[in-house]
Amino acid sequence: MGVVLETERLVLREVEDGDAPFLVELLNSPGFLENIGDRGVRDVEGARDYVEERVRKSYREHGFGMWIAVQKRDMTPVGMAGLVKRDGLDVPDLGYAFVQRAWGQGYAQEAAAAVLAHARGPLGIPELAAVTTLENFASMAVLRKIGFTYRGVIQLPGVDRESTHFTVGDEG
Repeated sequence: MGVVLETERLVLREVEDGDAPFLVELLNSPGFLENIGDRGVRDVEGARDYVEERVRKSYREHGFGMWIAVQKRDMTPVGMAGLVKRDGLDVPDLGYAFVQRAWGQGYAQEAAAAVLAHARGPLGIPELAAVTTLENFASMAVLRKIGFTYRGVIQLPGVDRESTHFTVGDEG
């Protein structure tokens, strides 16, 4: 199953082909489209292509990527969390997204804190970045709670709007 890490309530594991229907739901959810962007995934076949071309490619090239977050109690997928190498950032970007039915339950903070600890521990990555849309105050609050510091507003290549920029681990 490719388990990467576990938290009190979640298992974060590598994306599998069987996750395609869930990815169609997540990638087309209003919160994802508004706060992250349209990935152009509209059906299961498109989700499988997305997994191969983006997610598994990141696993191969960088040794990390986005992982599916499933509830331990019933193994139901509720989101994704992990690390991505993003154009315009010198260090990996910590990211997460959850379906709306999982909002307000602390999953984003739980998963993001676990990804941060995994990056700094087993992966040996001392510094991370995180970006959000200017309006995503809930995500900004999560980042601050787990130790990220707001650095300002940046314009990332290929992104049509400005983003907030947070970092952790660059205390110098």
